[in-house]
Parts: sequence; C-alpha cells; structure tokens
Amino acid sequence: MGKQKSHKATAKRFSVTKGGKVKYNHLNRRHKLGKKTAKRKRQLRGSAYLSESFAPIVKKLIPYA
Repeated sequence: MGKQKSHKATAKRFSVTKGGKVKYNHLNRRHKLGKKTAKRKRQLRGSAYLSESFAPIVKKLIPYA
C-alpha cells in the first residue's frame, strides 16, 4: 500500500509539536495594519495552539508531520 499524501496548504500553515499539539501562527498580521490597534497587533504577534476539537482534523491532513 502506498503512502498518504500530505495536504500541502495545511502543512505550510500548521506544525505538530512533540507533545502532539497543533501549532500555528496568528492570522491578520499581513496588511491593513494601520486600521488595527497596537494591542491587537501585539496579541497577534506570537504563535498559538489549535483547540482540541480542531486538532484531529488537521492531524489527519498532515499524517507525517
């Protein structure tokens, strides 16, 4: 039986940590930053972890991550 293909769009956006959590970077940090408050831009700066309900869906799309 052949190997499964990874969903490339998902592989670019998400990564799985050693503990099994799904890590991603915040959205809305690319353009139109003049409209956004400094507080909002600061909170979007770091990475975050996906919720427990969405994690299995993403893990299914990137089987070898």
